[in-house]
Amino acid sequence: MKRFRRHGHESQRDRLKQELFQFNKTVEHGFPHQPSALSFSPSLQLLAIGTRSGAIKLYGAPGVEFMGLHDENAAVTQVHFLPHQVELVTLLDDNSLHMWTLRAHKGLSELLEIGRFTLTGPPGAPPSVTRVTAVLAHSSGELLLLGTEGGHVFIVEVPGFRELEERNISLDQVSTSVPEDYIGRRNLEHVEALQENPLNPNQVVIGYGRGLMVIWDLEKHCAIQHIPATQQLESVWWTEDAAYILSSHSDGSYCRWMVGVEDLNDEEEKSDIPYGHFPCKAISKIVQLPAEEGPPFLFFSGGMPRASYGDRHCITVIHGKTHVALDFTSRIIDFFVIRGGSHHTGDPSALVVLVEEELVVIDLQTEGWPVIQTPYLVPLHSSAITCSHHVSAIPIKLWERVIAAGDLQKTHYSKQPWPITGGQSLAPDPPQRDLLLTGHEDGTVRFWDASGVCLYPMYKLSTAGVFHTDADPNDNMNQGSEGEWPPFRKVGCFDPYSDDPRLGVQKIHLCKYSGYLTVAGTAGQILVLELNDEAADQIVEAKVVDLLQGQEGFRWKGHTRLDVREEPVQFPPGFQPFALVQCQPPAVVTALTLHSEWKLVAFGTSHGFGLYDYQQKNNVFVKCTLNPSDQLAMEGPLSRVKSIKKSLRQSFRRIRRSRVSLRKHHVNNAAKLQEANARLEAELAEMELAPVQRKIEARSSDDSFTGLVRTLYFADTFLTDSSHNTPSLWAGTNGGCVFAYMLRLPAVEHRADEPVTAQPAKEIQLMHRAPVVGIVVLDGHGAPLPEPLEVAHDLARSPDMQGSHHLLVISEEQFKVFTLPKVSAKMKLKLTAVDGSRVRRVGVSWFGSSKSEEYGESGLVVLTNQGDVHVVSLPSVKLQVQYPCIRREDVSGIASCVFTKHGQGFYLISPSEFERFSLSTRFLVEPRCLVELPLHSGSNKRRIHSDGGSSTHRSTRLDSEDAEVLQEIQKSLEGDQTSFLENNVKSAVA
Repeated sequence: MKRFRRHGHESQRDRLKQELFQFNKTVEHGFPHQPSALSFSPSLQLLAIGTRSGAIKLYGAPGVEFMGLHDENAAVTQVHFLPHQVELVTLLDDNSLHMWTLRAHKGLSELLEIGRFTLTGPPGAPPSVTRVTAVLAHSSGELLLLGTEGGHVFIVEVPGFRELEERNISLDQVSTSVPEDYIGRRNLEHVEALQENPLNPNQVVIGYGRGLMVIWDLEKHCAIQHIPATQQLESVWWTEDAAYILSSHSDGSYCRWMVGVEDLNDEEEKSDIPYGHFPCKAISKIVQLPAEEGPPFLFFSGGMPRASYGDRHCITVIHGKTHVALDFTSRIIDFFVIRGGSHHTGDPSALVVLVEEELVVIDLQTEGWPVIQTPYLVPLHSSAITCSHHVSAIPIKLWERVIAAGDLQKTHYSKQPWPITGGQSLAPDPPQRDLLLTGHEDGTVRFWDASGVCLYPMYKLSTAGVFHTDADPNDNMNQGSEGEWPPFRKVGCFDPYSDDPRLGVQKIHLCKYSGYLTVAGTAGQILVLELNDEAADQIVEAKVVDLLQGQEGFRWKGHTRLDVREEPVQFPPGFQPFALVQCQPPAVVTALTLHSEWKLVAFGTSHGFGLYDYQQKNNVFVKCTLNPSDQLAMEGPLSRVKSIKKSLRQSFRRIRRSRVSLRKHHVNNAAKLQEANARLEAELAEMELAPVQRKIEARSSDDSFTGLVRTLYFADTFLTDSSHNTPSLWAGTNGGCVFAYMLRLPAVEHRADEPVTAQPAKEIQLMHRAPVVGIVVLDGHGAPLPEPLEVAHDLARSPDMQGSHHLLVISEEQFKVFTLPKVSAKMKLKLTAVDGSRVRRVGVSWFGSSKSEEYGESGLVVLTNQGDVHVVSLPSVKLQVQYPCIRREDVSGIASCVFTKHGQGFYLISPSEFERFSLSTRFLVEPRCLVELPLHSGSNKRRIHSDGGSSTHRSTRLDSEDAEVLQEIQKSLEGDQTSFLENNVKSAVA
């Protein structure tokens, strides 16, 4: 009977887990790492980006996003939408072509790969014959023209990828028709460019690397005209009236050729080198578009004078007398122009440029051609991200004030709406307003709206103004000097260079109720800031705090502290600093927390921790945690003297210790000894990147950085006896030590003049000495204590002060619950001893049930060095669920992870993009979109819905019916049946 009841309880618990927990990677925020290709569909109004890792990403109106991943680990070199279709083709650098479509699935749509194809040449032919160098998606939507390295053009039917051999254009056919006197006729080189006649779809121009261009009639299968350019060809453009072809070349020139005139000897007249007589770099792409009034717009990339500006990344825009060289922040991948009007055939309205580190959109309708703020694809890494902090459920008042401060920083942006409008987002409105704050290497903190699918920039705070740095305040990057040639104008916000690495932001804590913010940096600086809607002049005085407390025999070998400006500094509206704590030695701040109700900030470094009263601008106390043997803590992260000898010495000491303990246990088994040695050698080699399968063993106190403060926590709880609760501060160190201080706060009416006092109350040394990464106090109901001011704002119930409180100490190796105030161990959950993993990140989250609005549970969310995410129940510390989340080799991804209060998380999958994931069934942010083919694109209007593909966030695999269709396609590709196309593929994508 007992066994049955237990089994019933377990199945009920399993059911509850299904209602509370579900793991999904939902959306990628930020800018794709290493983009390599760009395309745009005017009919769908969708933008596509391919990357070097084989990802393909589609973006439309804000919230409309799709992502696919090629199975091949190869770079995407080209992307082409089929005109007026929902298909697109990708070319990878392994020479394979892939067909993708947007297809309905469960009432929403997704991006699917429906076919792949590789050109095969005749037996024995060299690979260059079929190596694709140029792709033209024909306006009929049924043909792909593939130009190759060998100079041939293959014609392939789509979407089924059937080669139409009889229509191929071989190099021999073209060579025989080339005039005798053409200088490069013996070697035309590869096909560099393919362009269709805008007015006659039967004509295409084939541009060869050597310079020759041939206009070819696809119907008559013959050459109509030869254009005998002799400079190395880079790109070709056929003007909209079909009267001219523009070609750009490797010497920085471009030429205009009249179509239909065979005798084109007067080349010099049409040639132009826009940037001068000195050698210039290649013009890699040229586009000319008409304007309803006045001369056409001319766009080209490159062409800069090689010696003086060869390192610039420029796109030149010329319209009448306006001539601007847009100077970008990184290498240009590609660009396209969006046109206005209902059929997207009007005047150029926006220039969209993909560079290696950002997407820049220029408004061509507004005078001065300002930049349009991007609602997605924002370069998170415009300065390298050094830390993150997430705040859930922001009150509307604070939200509006942050937006207002941010709007004042965005006045240089265009007022035009975002020009890429494809699809519609069907995702529900976010249930709450969430902020993600990122700290950066240049001392800035950026505020992002993280409520929905788009991570939108709201406001940027700079802390550098408080200090003297090498930056020149007059260094305005936006304008070139008057009369400068080329007429440069800097655009884009990617700026990875920091004036001083000491400015780097390491810790952030924001109180959403009071608007107080504290920001700590690399050189021991802690700023306290408050939100002000007006600009203000302020002197920020530094309070220097000595964390060594006069300990003898230590000499700091790291960087010096930053110099604080003594004169008043003008701070714009937004967060303004009013207090500064400067730690001595100026080591990296490793822990930070703020209690806005008590007006206190606690901070820690590798030398100790302190408490600062920001109302009275006074330091309350300092505790030095430095171990007398810990010389490494005196070197600092920017010190050149990394003590390799010391780490080796420690490793050998550890080996010796391990052998001694093995001998003690009489394990003379040679294999065991060998295993232990191998394990320790691996540890030496990887410096603990790999998990170490072992029992929790006591670490000696002479390990490095034992005094480094890992976590700080404020709690109103029972420290001395079980009837009087008092404010307290808890600190956990790298050496497994927990310190508790009892705080005495003056009455509210005397808070401004009477001092806050603190006295040591408890000290706990964990037996296994593992680093303490988290501290939580649980109230009488076993619930984590609410945040400061949360109860005052009626957003949390008051903590239970009747029942006994418990202290939960989370170390890297185990979770241990102690009773308060006695601090006796009650229960624990071991992690390292079970599977060798260690806790890297921990947070408290609330999980709401998907079945019942009323029910929910608090839990600990834990990320390990294996990249697994666990949920641990509170207060019983039992393992609930475990999911693989991040690759264990991705050390920086694991280090960057941040959890939200509602069971979501963010981690960096590259320097420029966050992956968002969710562990909750109730809180899920993912793209849900619908894309429709415009009515005029053809009679068979298809309706395609779209879904972010939450389960894997990758191109979804097909269901059984789809699989049959795919098999048919594969068969048809292998054999040479022609009827499969009409029968199957059309129905498959309809």
